[in-house]
Amino acid sequence: GAGKSTLLSIITRLMKRDLGEVYIEGKEISQWDKKELSKKIAILKQSNNLNMRLTIRELVSFGRFPYCEGRLTEEDEKFVDDAIEYMNLVDIQNKYLDELSGGQRQRAFIAMVIAQGTEYIFLDEPLNNLDMKNASSMMKVLRNLCDELGKTIILVMHDINFTACYSDYIVALKDGKIARQGTVDEIINEDILREIYEMDFNVQEIDGNKISIYY
Repeated sequence: GAGKSTLLSIITRLMKRDLGEVYIEGKEISQWDKKELSKKIAILKQSNNLNMRLTIRELVSFGRFPYCEGRLTEEDEKFVDDAIEYMNLVDIQNKYLDELSGGQRQRAFIAMVIAQGTEYIFLDEPLNNLDMKNASSMMKVLRNLCDELGKTIILVMHDINFTACYSDYIVALKDGKIARQGTVDEIINEDILREIYEMDFNVQEIDGNKISIYY
């Protein structure tokens, strides 16, 4: 691939880098204390296979581990409650993960990340295995997290139309290098998309969004 997931893992210190530096709020990431970093950034990878049977509420509670190390305080419970409510999971919070649909399961993992209470959220292909309705719903939730809760979200995405409709800034990778970066208006145009993907695009503006048609 282009190296998107690898870059995300390096930025979040899940993978060692060969070269370069990564800074979070002006501080090189290797200098961050692990516990303090986990209060600053949250990451959700593509594969979230758990070898234990958990309810939604138990999973979301894991998001508070950097603060309570397993012993939830009243404040921690409030973070968990708020995250579950934000993701519309209140009525099914005691269901086990293996009883959920793909969309419900992904919402539960996003709720865990919200409960962590970090300013920065890194998500690797959050729309993986979601149908169109659930994918659209998920992107609306993520956009609201930025607009309503002031989160900064860094997404690895393949779908250029979801990217164009919901993003503020795009970094396009090709062959392990940054091919282009800029605002949606700067990146989503036919010439640049042709350069990145090596195929033709027809870009149309629909309801104020730039939609790329390709086939």
